[in-house]
Parts: sequence; structure tokens; C-alpha cells
Amino acid sequence: MDAGHPAPAEPGTATAEGPASPARHGSFSVGMDFTVTPAEVFRGFADPSLRRRWFRLPGGSATAEHELDFRVGGGESARNLFVSGDLEQRLAYRSRFLDIVPDARIVLVYEAEVDGIRRWVSLVTVELSDEPAGSRLAWTEQYTWLVPTGDGADDVAHLRGGTRLVLNGLSTVVNPDRHPGVRRR
Repeated sequence: MDAGHPAPAEPGTATAEGPASPARHGSFSVGMDFTVTPAEVFRGFADPSLRRRWFRLPGGSATAEHELDFRVGGGESARNLFVSGDLEQRLAYRSRFLDIVPDARIVLVYEAEVDGIRRWVSLVTVELSDEPAGSRLAWTEQYTWLVPTGDGADDVAHLRGGTRLVLNGLSTVVNPDRHPGVRRR
């Protein structure tokens, strides 16, 4: 890894509070309708200049890093520093694309780290379909939570809510008619 950035966390990494927690498995799905074609929604994932506008980790833009290699076998990485009051967290995301069917499907795996600790890994399938008024995106995520926050009770709700926020950002970029005052670039 680059100097100044933590190396990827090792599987089963223990937390400061103690040994590794048992893994928790689950899945969820989120859907979103668009008034544009599946090809236009797909472009929001594939075009680095568009992707950068809607996909980012929490934190300031001055500390954000992002790279995208959108092809099967390629991947995406993002890092940022999130500061809230006295709390400072280093966030990292790494993915690998397993399957890409233009305008129809994207399958990827990703890992999420907080302060150098791998918190969870996921398999995500994004499917795009034609609808009379445009298109529909179906996001299905199968996760394995490795290091929960506290008792882990809020982790999945946080993940699902974060996914919804990210997809709202995608909608803002590719579906500007639903977002008054937002211009398409």
C-alpha cells in the first residue's frame, strides 16, 4: 500500500476491546426507480467522472481519495478521514468487479475498514431493468459483519441507510429531473 496508508486488515483482526467476534451474516435489498434508461444509470457506475460525484466515503472533500477501474477484474478504492467533534476515523473501501453486463448487471465484492480494521465484507449485485417510465435498479447485498459496533444491533440499519444515501446520490447525478436545482454535467 502507499506510504501513510494502513495495510489491509488481516482476517479475524481483533479489536482494542478483545478477540475477534463471531461473524454475522445477512442480506438486504434496496430498489430505486429512475426516469432515465438503464444505459444512463449504468453510465453513472461506469464513468469515473460521474461515479466520483455520487460515490464517496463520509468526510471532507480535501481528504477524499478515489480510484475506479471499471472492468471485470478491476476494482475501486476510496479513502477518507471522517471527523465529528473529537472523533476522527480513517475510512477505507476496496472492491473488485466480478461480473459486468453493460446496461443490465454489475456484481462486485467489497471490504470496508474503519481505522485499519476490516469491519465487514459484502457481495453486491446491481440489476437494471426497463420500466415504462424509465428504469429500475435492484441492489442486493449479502454481508458478513466481522467486527460489530458494540453489540452490533445498529450495524445493518446503518449499512442499509448508507446504501440508500449513496443511491440517492446516484439518482441526483443521473436523474436530475427528480432533483430540482441540480444540473447534469
